[in-house]
Amino acid sequence: EQEIFMTHELVGAGMPLWLPNGAVIRKNLENYICEKERNLGYDHVYTPCVGTVDLYKTSGHWDHYKENMYTTVIDEQDFAIKPMNCPGAILVYQSEPRSYRDLPIRMGELGLVHRHEKSGQLHGLMRVRCFTQDDAHIFCRQDQVKQEFIRVMEIIEIIFKSLNFENFEAQISLRDPNNTTKYVGSDEVWEMAEKAIIEACEEKGLPAKVEYGEAAFYGPKLDFMVKDALGRRWQLGTIQVDYNLPERFGLEYTGEDNQKHRPVM
Repeated sequence: EQEIFMTHELVGAGMPLWLPNGAVIRKNLENYICEKERNLGYDHVYTPCVGTVDLYKTSGHWDHYKENMYTTVIDEQDFAIKPMNCPGAILVYQSEPRSYRDLPIRMGELGLVHRHEKSGQLHGLMRVRCFTQDDAHIFCRQDQVKQEFIRVMEIIEIIFKSLNFENFEAQISLRDPNNTTKYVGSDEVWEMAEKAIIEACEEKGLPAKVEYGEAAFYGPKLDFMVKDALGRRWQLGTIQVDYNLPERFGLEYTGEDNQKHRPVM
């Protein structure tokens, strides 16, 4: 009725085409969030929609997320359409030497991603196979993790307030302690990451329920669940603490002691 978007069988289920009215709304939202992020110290990048399968083997997505990825072959080499923006941001970080003085590096991207969601789960614009994720990747020192996490919590609060999203819940998503094989990284790294999220919520006074088994395969997260007009819950914002991808890609920065250290993402 509002002529915001359409779908077409020749394009495929869950692949929305934005109509002129929707494009106006979308562009205004993009301009709004980009300006907010620039004012908060973010630099924006764009990374390709397609990368080699080796990229996603390095990141761990190939082993843990392959069933949700689309693949293709180009010049007899296997490629995947990106389901996440993380690997591209990591390569940008890795493109030059970094110092402790450079951190935190706050990198933003309005990145187009594709995920093979089950057809029965698709729903309007809320659950799709092709969408643009307003993604940020913050590379920081261990002593900066909690403060950076709180800063992102505050950004989400600002956005929700400005869009009148008042009916929401916060959920701390931790790994399943009874089945740790589906996650990457050591117990020590997971415990550090989970502790940082719990302490940040306590410090901000944010009531959040704990859900075991809802973490991403590479790290725990804080999810914001917004209720729509019909009372249905949708995840609309997530903050993750990731020690594992910096480890898998061998990310480094030179510390004040002139030694190499691993950043947290």
